[in-house]
Amino acid sequence: MVERATTLACDPSASDTGRLLTQAFEQIRTDLEVRQTFPDAALAEVEQGVAAPELPERDETALELITIDPPGSMDLDQAMHITRDGEGYRVRYAIADVPAFLAEGGALDAETRLRGQTIYCPDTRVPLHPPALSEEAASLLPDAVRPAYLWDMRLTAQGERSSAELYRAMVRSRRRYTYDEVQGLVDGGEAEETLLLLKEVGELRIAREIDRGGASLPMPEQVVGVGEQCEYDLTLRPLLPAEDWNAQISLLTGMVAARIMLDGGVGILRTMPEPTDGAVARFRREVEALGARWPEGMPYGEFLRTLDKRDTRHLAIVNAATFLFRGAGYTAFDGELPPEDEQVQSAIASPYAHVTAPLRRLVDRFGLAVCAALSGGRDVPTWARASLPDLPDVMEETGRRAKAVDRACVTAVEAAVLSDRVGEDFEAVVVDGVDGGRVRVQLLDPPVSDVATGSARLGSAVTVRVERADILAGEVDLRIVGRDDG
Repeated sequence: MVERATTLACDPSASDTGRLLTQAFEQIRTDLEVRQTFPDAALAEVEQGVAAPELPERDETALELITIDPPGSMDLDQAMHITRDGEGYRVRYAIADVPAFLAEGGALDAETRLRGQTIYCPDTRVPLHPPALSEEAASLLPDAVRPAYLWDMRLTAQGERSSAELYRAMVRSRRRYTYDEVQGLVDGGEAEETLLLLKEVGELRIAREIDRGGASLPMPEQVVGVGEQCEYDLTLRPLLPAEDWNAQISLLTGMVAARIMLDGGVGILRTMPEPTDGAVARFRREVEALGARWPEGMPYGEFLRTLDKRDTRHLAIVNAATFLFRGAGYTAFDGELPPEDEQVQSAIASPYAHVTAPLRRLVDRFGLAVCAALSGGRDVPTWARASLPDLPDVMEETGRRAKAVDRACVTAVEAAVLSDRVGEDFEAVVVDGVDGGRVRVQLLDPPVSDVATGSARLGSAVTVRVERADILAGEVDLRIVGRDDG
């Protein structure tokens, strides 16, 4: 994930600027045709599915599962339990069982194919499924018995997979943690076994990722707050190590799922081509221009892990690296496997599949059904198999809309932050060139990235003036008024 999440740490209705920002978010969703209500027929199907779900017979409710999510999250897709297994580890990872409640081929199924994924805005989220399903009946909430797909994965002492299976079972999560809570408990030596082993396994998986030549680009979160004079400010929250450890469990599961699909000859992979040599060479030039040291021979993925996301110049490098992660998509197959070079997600440096977020992402529902059938030696359900060819286009189209919403919301937020500071000057760094006498700059404070009129060398320090900031239009006009090409 290379998009930067943006959250509001304030009540936008408390000021005129905030109310304009809320209006801008609403207009963005309207303009980009985000589906914000569910058809009555789909809601009726949810009621029916919740009243009479198709539950698995296997009972794993004794398993001490925990969830880790952002504060306030209710759509809990995943719960985990980690133990030692001889010299290695046993990771059990429960994933919400959407098909237990959803009638394939019905009105809700059709609606989810139009939505594709949950869309996140700073002020709200537009869910893939109605909240009665995604935040209640199917969500792995603490102390609630739920149907789930349960991954049972065994790892070596080095964190490599030794075996894995997937089956449906009834489960019960015992405790819900936030990332801050996990980090604090682990750092303070007060964490339960699963959290302590999450750190061990997470760090081992990070090391294996580096060994494979994989790359991770965790963008810091933009947090919008309100100052003492009701002015908006913007800060960056670097991701916690606990967030990286948790992500590694999801990545591990996706790699296991891809292997099951490839061995079984049917499935859908998340793929991304390798960046070209020219793209990597361009990125190296930008890194040098921005004053960072990238040792010769160090893979770009390993280099990215050395960056300090709190350093504005390093943040500019992270932004510059996003073009190395382009071209991601989905590859469905049934019978004939795709060519080997089309099986891999290059940033992970391995075949990979999306199977850990079915409440929020459509494709995961089908990947889980395929893997559960293959793992259990059964035929893949007809409804899942028949849908595989359509999913790449559905996910591409809906993903394009989600990214457009995200970009527009970020621009509106940055305009709001600068709306009371028109005419002021800010220190910035040039991070990219743009045709027509313009360059992209990264302001040092607030951490806004936008295009400025003027010219300057890549990596140089400049002073820019805010000429205009229009919240509703989502536009910021910057002009270079000073430079230090040193």
